[in-house]
Amino acid sequence: MIEVDSLSKSFATKTGRVHAVRNVSFQARDGEITGLLGPNGAGKTTTLRMLYTLMTPDTGTVRVDGVDVRQDATAVRRMLGVLPDARGIYKRLTARENIAYFGELHGLDAATIAQRITHLAQMLGMDFLDRQTEGFSQGQRTKTAIARALVHDPKNVILDEPTNGLDVMTTRGLRGFMQQLREQQRCVVFSSHIMQEVAALCDRIVVIAGGEVKAIGAPDELRTMTGENDLENVFVRLAGLEGAAS
Repeated sequence: MIEVDSLSKSFATKTGRVHAVRNVSFQARDGEITGLLGPNGAGKTTTLRMLYTLMTPDTGTVRVDGVDVRQDATAVRRMLGVLPDARGIYKRLTARENIAYFGELHGLDAATIAQRITHLAQMLGMDFLDRQTEGFSQGQRTKTAIARALVHDPKNVILDEPTNGLDVMTTRGLRGFMQQLREQQRCVVFSSHIMQEVAALCDRIVVIAGGEVKAIGAPDELRTMTGENDLENVFVRLAGLEGAAS
């Protein structure tokens, strides 16, 4: 479980401080997919970066399976599998070597690494393990980065816009993969700006706009909250985008 309480983050600019995240709170439970939904620039990536210890919050707390990020960031990192917004795979290595390298960083032995690579390749449909990653398609890079993030078998998984830029079939495959993670009783958090995608996958949705949480609930609860049946209209209403959409 990932617990987020009153998380805030601001940045200094030439014109003053910009408040990227303001008092964001939510829970992501085991055996569920929690979606962070919001327009570009809403604060989703900044929130996730604080969850996986890349950024330190100005105020607020993050706990992963009861461990406070501020008190033991190293322990928290071991509990997380993270697909960041920058995929950053090593182009001179094969997909297998990329994944194995991260397994070694996590202290796994060679036999365990080999077993995990075989398992993840089957789950993700990776038939390109022994190809050098330079020249990979966006989908192949994303799958390699996800497998690398999960090689140590973490219980908590954070995915920052995992389907961004992918074709229809690759997107469909990744959605199925996330559903498998849920069936394995993992805690899955992923961000998106596409309401239909989030509604199709998520048990609960956290709507973020302007760095603030605007609503939390299951898709049907958000429909009831807004009085809208169309999911796109639900998103526009909750995110306060009516003026931008007109």
